[in-house]
Amino acid sequence: MSAVRVRPATAADAASIGEIYNQGIEDRLATLEAELRTPPERREWLQARGPRHPVVVAEQDGRVVAWGSLNAFNPRDAYRHVADFSIYIERGYRGKGVGTVVLTRLVELARELGYHKMVLSAFPFNAAGMALYERLGFRTVGIYKEQGLLDGRWVDTIVMEKLL
Repeated sequence: MSAVRVRPATAADAASIGEIYNQGIEDRLATLEAELRTPPERREWLQARGPRHPVVVAEQDGRVVAWGSLNAFNPRDAYRHVADFSIYIERGYRGKGVGTVVLTRLVELARELGYHKMVLSAFPFNAAGMALYERLGFRTVGIYKEQGLLDGRWVDTIVMEKLL
């Protein structure tokens, strides 16, 4: 296998981004989202993003195997220096270091764009994700009890942050 290469996402990546995101939705490990995405919806999502909210993809052997994005944390101006982020890895590439490469690039981009802090909300039972975030210096801020209803059951989310 060749090295993982991270690059800015393009409209041509919409289908791959959607497929990987849909795996995350189906696996119930990384998001409270329940509605599967389509390539046209992901293309519109990509086109609607501004320069402070980039999307990147990771390629290995010519195939998109992961994606990540910096997202608005809150629309209020006082929060303009805080970025939320998303990261999703294709099932067959999880646990192989791809997440570390993508999240490292998102941290670099956040610094380049002048963010002061990155935040996330994750499932505490997502052991691989939790290990990744902690390894890259994110710290736990707290837990939202019963934050969302997923498949008829209430789930907690853990809130983490990293000062840049």
